Amino acid sequence: MARDNSPRERQKKQLERKQGRRAGYDRILIVSEGSKTEPNYFRDIRAAYRLHTANVEVRPSELGTAPIQVVQYARELFENGDPRKNIQPRAFEQVCAVFDRDDHDSYFNALRLAESLDGKLKNDAKQLISFKAVASVPSFELWLLLHYENIESPLHRDEVMHRLRQHIPGYEKGACHAFDITREHLDIAVQRAEALTARFTADTAPEPYTAIVGLVQLLTSLHR
Repeated sequence: MARDNSPRERQKKQLERKQGRRAGYDRILIVSEGSKTEPNYFRDIRAAYRLHTANVEVRPSELGTAPIQVVQYARELFENGDPRKNIQPRAFEQVCAVFDRDDHDSYFNALRLAESLDGKLKNDAKQLISFKAVASVPSFELWLLLHYENIESPLHRDEVMHRLRQHIPGYEKGACHAFDITREHLDIAVQRAEALTARFTADTAPEPYTAIVGLVQLLTSLHR
């Protein structure tokens, strides 16, 4: 009998190989507002720490860049999966929706929606999952700036970019290798970001805040 080499069969075999490569730690789905900046950053971490791609999936939102759309897409991708991306339904223990405060009207609604989903959805092992909003005020670039400066008061996103370019000349949204460039200052960035999270929350905007620190700490701990 001829071997079935249909697209569906090939996709099934690719998925089986991917599942076979999973490591023993949590499967994490990261959905980001940005289509390049954040995905590039987290994929760089995944590569640097040799994390299994079957365990750490990084995808930009396909519903739009508004915070509420990022959370909605993260839920949709978790619940329904995506055969085109070899993502099975409910195949994660943790879901992270990454977005900025900026001037988004749906920012606070997105925070509330993520809160309502945390510990309420079950994965393919019938376990309740973690569903977190990973917000930054004003923007993801605050996290990068903290590698070089201690920020304690509100900054507009344009000022964050201006200061960051003084440390990383030519930096633009969507830049590649931001993790590699800033990595040597990671420890001090963690300290500064944790100091901010001790004082402020995602709800206290415009005070500077970034939950990226927690996600980075999670990812960098998985290889140990």
